[in-house]
Amino acid sequence: MTENSRPGLFARLRQGLARTRERLGGGIADLLLGRRAIDALTVEEIETLLLSADAGVEATATLVDDLNARLARHELADGAAVLEALKERMVALLAPCEVPAPAFTAKPHVILMVGVNGAGKTTTIGKLARRLTDDGKQVVLAAGDTFRAAAVEQLKVWGERLGVPVIAQQPGADPAAVIFDALQAAKTRGADVVIADTSGRLHTQAGLMDELRKIRRVMGRFDPSAPHETLLVLDAGNGQNALIQARQFNQAIGVTGLVLTKLDGTAKGGVVLAIASQLRLPIRYLGVGEKADDLRPFVAREFVEALLSRDETAEAP
Repeated sequence: MTENSRPGLFARLRQGLARTRERLGGGIADLLLGRRAIDALTVEEIETLLLSADAGVEATATLVDDLNARLARHELADGAAVLEALKERMVALLAPCEVPAPAFTAKPHVILMVGVNGAGKTTTIGKLARRLTDDGKQVVLAAGDTFRAAAVEQLKVWGERLGVPVIAQQPGADPAAVIFDALQAAKTRGADVVIADTSGRLHTQAGLMDELRKIRRVMGRFDPSAPHETLLVLDAGNGQNALIQARQFNQAIGVTGLVLTKLDGTAKGGVVLAIASQLRLPIRYLGVGEKADDLRPFVAREFVEALLSRDETAEAP
């Protein structure tokens, strides 16, 4: 039994996706279920619902074109069949993004966290540290966002809560130096993982990208294979702007995985489909709530079922 299939967790994923499901899944279910005849107008309404949930033009066209082709071949007898066909095509679209995180072959395993301010990066670091400590890993946190004193303090709170060390310096210190200190401290302590926070100033600022490149170079001096994972944290509520951020960060520094946060507070969760269609970057985690265990590994089929399931469905089929 996978983590996501344990009793109750599917229901919590559905709850976290409630706003998007009301707009997208509820609208599609209301449109299709009980209908015996499906016509082109129905498919156009599905298209509108997908676009309104920020699924993007490319992903929407992929899904709608598939439905139209199946309808033309008389493969879909009624609304329930159309809904199942849509689910299967969504799963196929998202499946390439369901990629396991890199194995922990180095010690310490170095995870570099990047993203703009307000995306939930520092909170995600705390939740990820919680997951790793629960798995028995020794974690060190590096307070590399020296641009914001509040970020350092927030990370220290997580460190105290989890009982993990936080390596920090005074506000305005060189982020690369802070992170290098954290790597050395982790090696001395025999820690398994270093999670490094970084500044989140606007992604359009060249200075931020230069800073991140410097951090990567300094990590490389400590361990030529570091960072072993570069996770970009995106606020799903930003919709298509999140897609733009992902593209720019990936082009500038290379991203190995995405974390989509605040899905519980937005009706734009369809952006996951847009990211899968246009970027095909691995999606490591979804943030669907405020609790420490609301950082959920991304599983394509369970995401689709939670997104399009009817309200009376309490558990995964």
